[in-house]
Amino acid sequence: MTKKQILKDMQTAILFGLIFTIILSLSRFNASCEDMRENILRIHIIANSDSNTDQAVKLKVRDALLKECSELFLNCNSLEIAEEKAKENTDNFRDISDRVLKENGFSYLSKAKIGKSFFDTREYKDFTLPAGYYNSLIITLGKGDGHNWWCVIYPSVCIGGSGEKLDKSISKKSSQIAENPKKYKIKFKAVEIYEKLKKGRK
Repeated sequence: MTKKQILKDMQTAILFGLIFTIILSLSRFNASCEDMRENILRIHIIANSDSNTDQAVKLKVRDALLKECSELFLNCNSLEIAEEKAKENTDNFRDISDRVLKENGFSYLSKAKIGKSFFDTREYKDFTLPAGYYNSLIITLGKGDGHNWWCVIYPSVCIGGSGEKLDKSISKKSSQIAENPKKYKIKFKAVEIYEKLKKGRK
């Protein structure tokens, strides 16, 4: 075997080794992302439209619902308990939303359900969550054609004064990734592209 062939074989081996390392790293990262998707309950409030008035009332609905959620979801010991409470109170969430809409002069109503919502990679104050489908309490206002608002209600990190952290329900590694997104910016983007491709095939 010539030196040229040996060099070529070494370069090929290094390239495949690099590709394998990248794939392995992304696989581990995606496992942490899946841990987040499967063990977090989000609230997803979708506005009727992107008009200023519809977006403003969406935030009023948010405030009213978070006040209610603070009593329901604080100190939940498991995701299962949180989801059960959410299911048991969907009619109540709808009624609260409808009341806020009516008080502010809107004729359209709301819908409330527990389901899967697809989210792009989203940043929220102290953490970032990867793209993908999450268990969610979904509140749809009117036609639901506007931009949405979201947060995490289990663990209750977006309920004022709870002091709860993401690592109540996800692994320490997953929590570290969520709370240090700048270190994983490229991986977050890669996962988002992959999840959007999967979504497009559904």
